[in-house]
Amino acid sequence: MADLDSPSTREVCGTMAVHHKLLLQSPSYKQRCEMFENRVFAYRTGRRAPAPTGVVTVPVVVHVVHDPASPSQNIGEDQIRSQIDALNRDFRATNPDRTKVPEIWKDLVADIRVEFRLATVDPDGAPTDGITRTPTTKEFFTADEDDIKSSDTGGADPWPSDDYLNIWLCDDLRDSIGRQILGYAQFPGGPAATDGVVIAHSCFGTTGTARPPFHLGRTATHEIGHWLSLRHIWGDDGDGCSGTDFVDDTPNQAGHNFGKPRYPRVTCNNGPHGDMFMNYMDYTDDEAMFMFTAGQALRMRACLEGPRASFLLGALEPARTESVALGPSGNGETRADSAARASLAGEVDELRRQIASLRSLLDRIGGILDHAG
Repeated sequence: MADLDSPSTREVCGTMAVHHKLLLQSPSYKQRCEMFENRVFAYRTGRRAPAPTGVVTVPVVVHVVHDPASPSQNIGEDQIRSQIDALNRDFRATNPDRTKVPEIWKDLVADIRVEFRLATVDPDGAPTDGITRTPTTKEFFTADEDDIKSSDTGGADPWPSDDYLNIWLCDDLRDSIGRQILGYAQFPGGPAATDGVVIAHSCFGTTGTARPPFHLGRTATHEIGHWLSLRHIWGDDGDGCSGTDFVDDTPNQAGHNFGKPRYPRVTCNNGPHGDMFMNYMDYTDDEAMFMFTAGQALRMRACLEGPRASFLLGALEPARTESVALGPSGNGETRADSAARASLAGEVDELRRQIASLRSLLDRIGGILDHAG
């Protein structure tokens, strides 16, 4: 694997390249993106408020794509679980290093109220540990081709993206011009067959093959931020000052930051406090990023109530509700409780079928529009 510490190889994230490619290829994707930004604008301006919901739990499937000739690529369950733990700390703002946030921004540190767990049931209803393992002979995968996401191109097929967050892991991941990257994601609204996150195993989790400076699980935090609609904090306009991440409480800054900047780092006339380089959506080392903001939390909530609403609905499933007091049946619920639970399960299943049917219809319409365009 190439040296990711070298400045010449540190593009870090390939998400925006994937986004721009989809914009060019798919008018329906462009339209869905515009519709979502309209939704976010309504949230930002107070015309629409987030629904009062509890913590949303997202089922995760991790597809480990590995070369059998290099056993270290087939990373262990402990490393995968260490990443899930890191995600839950970062997205719930319980990460100990959040205390390093400068005083001026401490009040902006946000609990996203999203948690992640490895799936316990596969698409066929069978028990699972939420991990698939796929041998491959490919030396590397590219964000441009999305080739890790299909068994036909040496990767692993996704699980239904309305029900699971698909995370693919590989040894060597590259962009369209051959630069090595840490990961990439697909924004909401893209094709279901390629929806998810891809990460190099050397920057996944906090143990095993994870190595500094990307050894605290923040690459996955960054990419899942994209999966929940967040943009890079500098607005992706190169080193200019005209870009935006569509979030009101993140300062405008000129370009990305690498390494471990010293506070304050002033760009784009954003003094005296400068860049919020400790935000998860910058490019700093894992040890230098440790916060999402309230504005980013609002954008992610808009995503969960919009294009990723299936996960919000999934949080209502009976298996994930709080336990009830022991009743006459002796197994934790009364007959009335059991009947209500069964009724809710039926309603949830029907809603999920309707969402799946609508998603399929939208994909077909999008395909027709793209072909006509």
